[in-house]
Amino acid sequence: MTYLDLVNNVLKRLRERTVSTVGETAYSTLISMLVNDAKQEVEQAWDWSALRTTLTATTTAGAFAYELTGAGDNVKVLDVINDTSNVFMRYKTASDFNNYYLNTTPSRGSPKYYSFNGIDENGDTIVEVFPPPDAQYLIRFNIVDRQSDLSLDTDVLLCPSKPVEMLAYAKAVEERGEDGGVAGASAYNTANRVLNDALSLDQAKHPEELIWTTP
Repeated sequence: MTYLDLVNNVLKRLRERTVSTVGETAYSTLISMLVNDAKQEVEQAWDWSALRTTLTATTTAGAFAYELTGAGDNVKVLDVINDTSNVFMRYKTASDFNNYYLNTTPSRGSPKYYSFNGIDENGDTIVEVFPPPDAQYLIRFNIVDRQSDLSLDTDVLLCPSKPVEMLAYAKAVEERGEDGGVAGASAYNTANRVLNDALSLDQAKHPEELIWTTP
């Protein structure tokens, strides 16, 4: 569903006239902001299948820091694979990496560990690997990549649209005080039921992630 579709659906629920662009009126602009607020909340509720993707990096001998280009800093890493050596890489803390690189002179080899070290000038997450590579290795980062705010009318929402629509409507009702007798609390209850339904459907695709196991 596009950004414009979402804004117009919320406007219809509020019995307001639809618009041809999200910024057409002051009120549609407000609704467009509430849609993005709702989108962010829904995205944070679960690692949605639609937001899961794989980024790759090809190492250079001696270089240990790599950017997850295009991922921004609102990203969650599910797992990291050294595809060349066919091994799952393990996370180490920033303190561990400081020890490896600052207190020792590490030998080069096939990367086995990864850690994070801030963001680059483009706002993308920087990942470090250890040991420093001795050759080219293909590293696969399986991540949850949450969308940037929707901005263009034609931007397509990736996570489930109905929870976003209903939560944006609830926020709009709360801002108004009520909508035709529908109070904010009631609208939020409906939005939560819709979100829970969407969560149940998507979580069924990854049941293993709902099982707590000790490290």
